[in-house]
Amino acid sequence: MAAESVRTRGSRDDLPPRSRKLVAIGGLVAAAAWPPLVWHRAMTMVAADFRLDFNYLLTGWLAYGLIAIGLLMSIPVVYSIGRDPESRFYPRSRNAYAGWAASTYVLGIALASQIAEIATSPSVH
Repeated sequence: MAAESVRTRGSRDDLPPRSRKLVAIGGLVAAAAWPPLVWHRAMTMVAADFRLDFNYLLTGWLAYGLIAIGLLMSIPVVYSIGRDPESRFYPRSRNAYAGWAASTYVLGIALASQIAEIATSPSVH
């Protein structure tokens, strides 16, 4: 096989800044839309028994709160794509925001899947 015929896949960093930002916004919208699409039944079951009780709020809604916090923390990261790191609008803790956003989102997804499994199990009904 000749070296000229080998195609290499382009990096996402090869995209212009506007395209990188649009891809990131699309990913953020998809990450926000996915949990309600996947766990709408579990969310409605948990919401149907709503009460202001610490244990209920902790066990029923903590996962969705972590997902929301992860999405909110990723907004400054997406906003800063294509900006000059010396700009005053560039978050100084961008990598920390990205790390905490990913960690809280993934932890929320893991907990939400367990909540959905418990909420939809036959023994709960």
